Amino acid sequence: MSEQNTTSKPKLQVSNGSGGESRESVNSVRKSVFFLLIVGVVYFLYLLFSGQLGTFINALAGVDIRWVLFGGLCYVFYYSFGVLAYAIAVIGDPKSPLGIADLMSVEATGIFFSNLTPNGAGGAPAQIVRLTRSGLSAGAAGALQYTRFIVYEAAEGIFAALMLIPRLGYFVDTYGNIFFIGLFIFGFKIFEVGGLLLVCLFPNIVKKVGNALLRLVAKHGMTKRYDHWNHLINEQVEEFSDGFRAGASNWKLMLWTLVVTMIQLSFQYTLPWVALQAFGRPGDFLTCLACGSMLELLTSAVPLPGGTGGAEGGFAFLFGGMFGPTLSAGYVIWRMVQYILPVLASVPLMGLRTKSGYSLNSRIRRARQKFNRPGRRHHRQDVRRRK
Repeated sequence: MSEQNTTSKPKLQVSNGSGGESRESVNSVRKSVFFLLIVGVVYFLYLLFSGQLGTFINALAGVDIRWVLFGGLCYVFYYSFGVLAYAIAVIGDPKSPLGIADLMSVEATGIFFSNLTPNGAGGAPAQIVRLTRSGLSAGAAGALQYTRFIVYEAAEGIFAALMLIPRLGYFVDTYGNIFFIGLFIFGFKIFEVGGLLLVCLFPNIVKKVGNALLRLVAKHGMTKRYDHWNHLINEQVEEFSDGFRAGASNWKLMLWTLVVTMIQLSFQYTLPWVALQAFGRPGDFLTCLACGSMLELLTSAVPLPGGTGGAEGGFAFLFGGMFGPTLSAGYVIWRMVQYILPVLASVPLMGLRTKSGYSLNSRIRRARQKFNRPGRRHHRQDVRRRK
């Protein structure tokens, strides 16, 4: 996943399209914050009028704060492995201007905008803009981000499949036919990743089919935004394909990124199990991982900020029997650690900047040279002889 850079010196290169998408993301965040405040008020009123508020408060009073802190640590690892996934993508390019602080900012930007825009649509554009502000060209930023996006989506599907294999019987026995709704969403995830790969690998075929369908739709007067969809099909598909091919040119690095991303996801899917432990409730770790991966698929399928609706319903459906009377409080703890606190914590991290001007590749080479200096090398040899 090497990147094509025109210069090693940071320079701002933001296309008009990227800037427009970034502004749209900011506007969407404002609306989403207001929407989530309303959701919080509605949730409180539901607890109040349903008579569950007392149970909710009592359950929260019995929370083991150590497990809540451990959940926060799990999310720190989730974030750290996300930064590592970006680092793997750029570490082989000596001309890349991106430093660790930049990558920390990019990952935090993705967390913030993905969580506060419907379907996470604002995350990728905001991250591309952030990458260009670190000195990447718009094309190189798109290549890096498109590849990261596809790998992340693929990792979600693969992780869910690996969890479903040993726990399929549990899901069928526990949830019955309703589980097949979740299975359908899992199938859609696989279809989505396949569609993205099709766009990346065969853009001309996708453009021909897309244009034919667009003409058919326009002929029957079913669209009023012909120019928008025409641009999306003929230019964005090609840009997406070029970006992915450039980013995926090193398949070994891409495979490492996939492995790191799956480890990253495991920390996120652990959080419901952590919430169970915080209330002293029993729960099988592997089952909770499987339910956590399915919950993420349900949440991401809802086109509202933070997957509102899918998060609440999915959590109650998958973990209701495990949490019992502490379900409402358990949901709040899980949502706080997995969603609310990360959004707040990402705000100061988005302002991080790498000021040294040295690429990760050059830093590693300098560290190796320093480590392998004659004096240090002879010292290590003497130590080995004495042993």
